[in-house]
Amino acid sequence: MTTVQVTFPLVQIAQQTRLAASKLALLSTEEKNQAIHAIALGLESAKEEILTANVADCQGAVAEGIPKPLYKRLQLDELKLRDAIAGVRNVGKLDDPVGKVQIHREIDTGLILKRMTCPLGVLGIIFEARPEAAIQIVSLAIKSGNGVILKGGKEALRSCEVIVKAIKQELFHTAVNPDAVQLLTTREEILELLQLDKYVDLIIPRGSNSFVRLVQENTRIPVLGHADGICHLYVDKEADIDKAINITVDSKTQYPAACNAIETLLVHNSIASEFLPKIAAALAAQNVELRGDERTLEILPNLGSATELDWEAEYSDLILAIRIVDSLEDSITHIREYGSRHTEGIVTEDVAAAETFQALVNAAGVYHNCSTRFADGFRYGFGAEVGISTQQMPPRGPVGLEGLVTYKYQMSGDGHIVSSYTGANAKSFTHRDLE
Repeated sequence: MTTVQVTFPLVQIAQQTRLAASKLALLSTEEKNQAIHAIALGLESAKEEILTANVADCQGAVAEGIPKPLYKRLQLDELKLRDAIAGVRNVGKLDDPVGKVQIHREIDTGLILKRMTCPLGVLGIIFEARPEAAIQIVSLAIKSGNGVILKGGKEALRSCEVIVKAIKQELFHTAVNPDAVQLLTTREEILELLQLDKYVDLIIPRGSNSFVRLVQENTRIPVLGHADGICHLYVDKEADIDKAINITVDSKTQYPAACNAIETLLVHNSIASEFLPKIAAALAAQNVELRGDERTLEILPNLGSATELDWEAEYSDLILAIRIVDSLEDSITHIREYGSRHTEGIVTEDVAAAETFQALVNAAGVYHNCSTRFADGFRYGFGAEVGISTQQMPPRGPVGLEGLVTYKYQMSGDGHIVSSYTGANAKSFTHRDLE
């Protein structure tokens, strides 16, 4: 792990954030919701300033040769900003995840155990390009009682500065200390932030495979996130063709730069000759470049040839690899070999096949007869998300409020001591669950 000399200013920022977060954890649900409502109003008031800053960011990024998928993530138009602000308001409507009693148990008469949900503390969020991520993350952090230190990509610096400025200005008029939200602005601060395990409780990186790996390899702080978004759609022999076409087109083209867009289409051989010409025409109308395996090229000879590298590729663009398989089992084997455990889908009218696919495919989201683009915290009803996790342990998939709290055990007694429950005359525990 790389050793970095942490500068005092960043330590002081982290200390301020932790202090503000400790007070945020004590606020009532109403006080947090008032702050979230104020943020939504502030962002609406700053709309023109935010959009202007984003235009400047986009122009600067183009001048520096930003890759096309990253440029699409950087763009923040009026509709994306509107949806992000709607997500803020939705977070305000959600149940408060803090202070929930998960266990309420009598250990013995007068000795009571509770397991209570509580905030994690301070979140360090490092993201590339997407400025609206700052909006989503701040609303979720405040509702879950956490402080947050944001580090956006340099290409989104102007947008993030205006967004965070608008948020902090509104927080001054609420019970939430504005120090609970901080924005870092230089690349050097990333590695410094990763050393602050004394003050930061969770790191959530949102970006490329190499970027996430860099974060994971340079910190002792727990890291939540995903490195790849290699998603598949399998069109089964019992698929409804029209349904399969609509789902495929949406899964690939609705927002191709998203991590939940499909990169490989798997098609059962018994329907390939009927389905492939139709889906090729539909995708060509959306300017999608298709690459096929040898069997696909026999049906669609004008396509480019797919190689082993295509099965491993996250294009994040209007490119789709196609492979013909002989069975449901073959599709699952391919996904097991090349999938990133993000989101996988099957199109079929065979319920048993769908159930087998959903049971055997190991991914955070496994869908039947619907677009993989539904893998999103806002669409799940989480209000928003801080990111998507493909790790095996929870939280998994889109991470909303429930993924940003932990729990503590609280026990209250009346002079109880453990020695009373040991030895020849040991008392017995009652272990009785209470309402």
